[in-house]
Amino acid sequence: MERNNESSGNFILLGFSDQPKLGMVLFFTNMVFYFLAITGNSSIIFLSLVDPRLHTPMYFFLCNLSLLDLCYTSSSIPQMLVNLWGPQKTITYIGCVIQLFAFLSVGGIECILLSVMAYDRFVAVCKPLHYMTIMHPQLCLRLAACAWVTGIANSILMSPLTMSLERCGHHHINHFVCEMPAIIRISCVDTRRVEGLAFFLAIPIVLVPLTIILVSYGYIVATVLRIQSAAGKRKAFNTCSSHMIVVTIIYMYMQPGNVASQDQGKFLTLFYCLVTPTLNPFIYTLRNKDVKGAMWKVLGKDHSLSDARGH
Repeated sequence: MERNNESSGNFILLGFSDQPKLGMVLFFTNMVFYFLAITGNSSIIFLSLVDPRLHTPMYFFLCNLSLLDLCYTSSSIPQMLVNLWGPQKTITYIGCVIQLFAFLSVGGIECILLSVMAYDRFVAVCKPLHYMTIMHPQLCLRLAACAWVTGIANSILMSPLTMSLERCGHHHINHFVCEMPAIIRISCVDTRRVEGLAFFLAIPIVLVPLTIILVSYGYIVATVLRIQSAAGKRKAFNTCSSHMIVVTIIYMYMQPGNVASQDQGKFLTLFYCLVTPTLNPFIYTLRNKDVKGAMWKVLGKDHSLSDARGH
């Protein structure tokens, strides 16, 4: 079996095979979450495209985030469901490359996009009168393009370097996806140069965006504390709290690989690539009247009229 896998270039994803009782539970749980993630993020993109009220910078960036979540979950969860359902735990070499490329791309794009969204919230709260002047469509397109180009460029560089590491016949990956740290662990050569390059690239892709997020929210907190009315403080808090929840979840996942054990790393990855994309649409839209209004409008029930009557 191992010889056939080596000759065909397949990898064996061990996943949660050391906990067989979890197999069926994970299969049905992940299938439900995957359906919710696809439905929720597709709905966000659809509503933002068809409703003019959502043609704003915030929803433009939110559409990009939803698209990233769709790419992320679709590159990993279907393969995981196949492996959980059947006895075969294999993934082809090409499939592994696609997963690695998607993970590195989406991770880089998302970090930069979250910093752009933090800057957008900074302008909305701290400079509300100049918001549409500063966050004009051309700037939004450039910022989004910068995030996508940087993330993809990082993946184009790091994916071939990671896959080119000699593995000396080792094809058992102790993970349920082809993630970079898991692939590096099965290498039989010195990987310090690849890991050093990854750490160096993490400075502009992870640390700089994190700094922008912290500085932006530092200014936002200072501005909110100066607001006199309780209603104004509540509105500013609602504007930013959803984004901060998502940032916290994602940067928890971005912790260095040696901080968490391999089992903890698996569950963190599962949480990031399935639970977070499922929660994002709900986190951003549960308290959002614009999205709710757009949804009811698409369903043919304009609640703005009923709300007006109620008042």
